[in-house]
Amino acid sequence: MLDVSAPPGPEDPERRWLAEVYQPDARQLTLRAALAGCALGAVMALSNLYVILKTGWSLGVTITACILAFAFFRAARAAGLARTEFGPLENNAMASVASSAGYMTGGGNMAALPALLMLTGARPDALPLVAWFATIAALGVFVAIPIKRQLVNREQLPFPTGTATAETIRALHGDASSGKARLLGGAALLGAALAWLKDAPAAWTPLRLPATLGLPFSIAGLPAARWGLAAETSLLLVGSGALVSFRTGWSMLLGAFLTYGVLAPAMVARGAIEAVTYRAIVQWTLWGGAALLVSSGLLTFALQWRSVVASLGGLGRAVRGGDRGDPLAAVEAPASWFVGGLLVLGPAVVLLMRALFGIPLWVGALTVPLAVVLGFMAARITGETDTTPTKAFGPLTQLLYGGLLPGQLVPNLMGANVTGGIGLHAADLLTDLKSGYLLGARPRPQLAAQLLGTIVGAAAIVPVFDLLVPDASVLGSEKFPAPASQVWAGVSRVLAAGVGALHPTARVAIAAGAALGAALVLLERLLPARARAFVPTASGLGLAMVIPGTSSIAIFVGATLADALRRTRPALADAAVLPVASGLIAGESLMGIVVAIVLALGLGG
Repeated sequence: MLDVSAPPGPEDPERRWLAEVYQPDARQLTLRAALAGCALGAVMALSNLYVILKTGWSLGVTITACILAFAFFRAARAAGLARTEFGPLENNAMASVASSAGYMTGGGNMAALPALLMLTGARPDALPLVAWFATIAALGVFVAIPIKRQLVNREQLPFPTGTATAETIRALHGDASSGKARLLGGAALLGAALAWLKDAPAAWTPLRLPATLGLPFSIAGLPAARWGLAAETSLLLVGSGALVSFRTGWSMLLGAFLTYGVLAPAMVARGAIEAVTYRAIVQWTLWGGAALLVSSGLLTFALQWRSVVASLGGLGRAVRGGDRGDPLAAVEAPASWFVGGLLVLGPAVVLLMRALFGIPLWVGALTVPLAVVLGFMAARITGETDTTPTKAFGPLTQLLYGGLLPGQLVPNLMGANVTGGIGLHAADLLTDLKSGYLLGARPRPQLAAQLLGTIVGAAAIVPVFDLLVPDASVLGSEKFPAPASQVWAGVSRVLAAGVGALHPTARVAIAAGAALGAALVLLERLLPARARAFVPTASGLGLAMVIPGTSSIAIFVGATLADALRRTRPALADAAVLPVASGLIAGESLMGIVVAIVLALGLGG
């Protein structure tokens, strides 16, 4: 029995939650919620797989899944196919499954694996790789358990995506309209149609849409399109741009013109870049871009030292078992679940590191506790900023492995995969638990939902990755730039061979990129808000140096259109930007996978 007899006070937020918010009898992880979460999570995982190979980042899936599930079950109810309404806590549990599956591409998974393929030409077999991804993600889920109460219940950290998801669920289930779902569906159809016209085999469609449209100027005597500066006919990246800030969008546009309009022509003239192709250009520009991204990520992490210290304090309280004997003991997942998960999954990760990648057992045994500590840090930083610092965790672990196992590429990459994957999934579970906390959900079913999602996501992305990327030649091309993988591969090359093996101009680019990344982070913290708006973001500039210029231009277009709508019609923007952008991304990415299947089956005629 829960003791809620004492009057709740402002000094006791947990007791107030029990008395005023908690809904112990509401349906939550029902069979239909689990099945819907599995289906939507698999679809969103495949969409994210396509997007991350294009742009280097994974996109949020939770709110999109909530909208789609609400629309489906509302239609099923109207058609008499469902006896009861799909409740808000069912939708929240469904979102826990879907988000856990959909984020399987993040946390270094689809940075480390493609980088491994680029550097060695080898990859593990499908079933062991599914086990690898699922085990890392599941351990991340358990890592979140002991600090949930401190971060979500007591400190009430915002976890902005989790808060937004809760508000979206309240709005959907409080309003019979499904306008957002219609917008999302219409945009998905448009994105899919354009992708089919652009990418489908000629035998399947007489009308061909060009991939790019040239810009009306030349650089160094060549059309701008030869340097990668052109307008894409793809709407996927326009949709991606609509989901980032305008500042990030114009930073990427600036980075694209500096990279492909200034640096690349200068390096071609000096002989540092051998040909005017994307693949040749990016082999030089990635060094400056990688240094910029790594230095800014590490410095940002270092400047969040208060969060790091606080997260370690939360870990200490969990180990001491300070949460025993209170009214929420029967509601929250107990700390013993964390200990059990660590005892079971920790050795499994170490054994998989040895069996799949030849990493010595003693090194794996050091990696797991490091990953747990970094997972605690990632959860707090995500709660405060809505940004999981896996871009810093990857290089941190790569540097560690560079010292422990010098010159060894594979352990360097896949050890970093462990820390990034555990950190991401710990933060993801806490983001979901924030939504559940605001809606009055039981935490334990959400934990089960997340664990289910890890299996679904791992099983979905591995075979489709093999289909999309049959060999390393596809990676680093204009079709799949795989910028995150190029950064990870670049760091591993430097740690293995030394900076001295690079072209002298590339070494200068590394130093300049590292200095610029640190300077932009410091300006971000020191300047007032108005002046900060005129400083480019480190992530935008760095990413623009490792993806095609056409992609940066498309992202800028999307960010500009969304920003203009938010300024002129804020209510319409609030209702339309997220579903339309998500629909464009999902429609085009999933159609891209369909086209890949058609070609793989030899049906292109």
